[in-house]
Amino acid sequence: MLFLGYLLLGACAGMLAGLFGIGGGLIIVPVLVATFRLQGVHPDVITHLALGTSMLTMIFTGVSSLRVHQKRGAVDWPLIRQLAVGMILGGWLGGLTASLLPATTLNLIIGIFAWTMALQMGLSLQPKGGRPLPGRAGNGVAGLVIGWMSAIFGIGGGSLTVPYLSWCSVPMSRAVAVSAACSLPIALSGSLSYLYAGWGHGDLPEWSVGYVYLPALLGIVLTSTQFARIGARLAHRLPPKRLKQGFACLLLVVGAKFMLFS
Repeated sequence: MLFLGYLLLGACAGMLAGLFGIGGGLIIVPVLVATFRLQGVHPDVITHLALGTSMLTMIFTGVSSLRVHQKRGAVDWPLIRQLAVGMILGGWLGGLTASLLPATTLNLIIGIFAWTMALQMGLSLQPKGGRPLPGRAGNGVAGLVIGWMSAIFGIGGGSLTVPYLSWCSVPMSRAVAVSAACSLPIALSGSLSYLYAGWGHGDLPEWSVGYVYLPALLGIVLTSTQFARIGARLAHRLPPKRLKQGFACLLLVVGAKFMLFS
């Protein structure tokens, strides 16, 4: 039954990643935290284990979603390369930063972030375009900040990358596609950082490799890749306003739960 829950979680996370261009970690992390509590995982490593596992799943979800966007010709590879340089470094630093924070502090930070994303999505708050993209150096710095924050929250970075690109007057369909691609360097460097930081930790449960729990990783990946493709196709067909509002309500609940455990 527990593995079936991981399969369902992967389906939901993959759909959201493809549909909105956001990291499915906004769903994966809180569900994993609740599941690990039920499993009796040591409280000091629960949040870190959920974050590391979430980051690694983003690699598979990102590849699946990216393939659909690439077929539609919406992926801007030169822009991705400029952002990816900073994102790789930021993802690594973000994982190390999270490993140094106590679980209570991480819970509070993630709760506040979930509420911020809920308000942004529920009210459709998007930064107004009107400025061009900065040069290579500016995009590199933006990628560094996005990668660092994304690794701390255990997300693929779409909830940060899309608003940044919208602020720089990038069309939404192109921003979502670029975000899907950029989740790969963040997820790769961030997950390696969590693997390194948690390696040999004495409080981790069996079947853990660093701050990655292998049974959850397997269950989520098996379904998330397929549903990410479905979500990416729907992103080109459906107005997501109502879905975003419903997702925003869910994030308000998620944020409240995290802050209660901080």
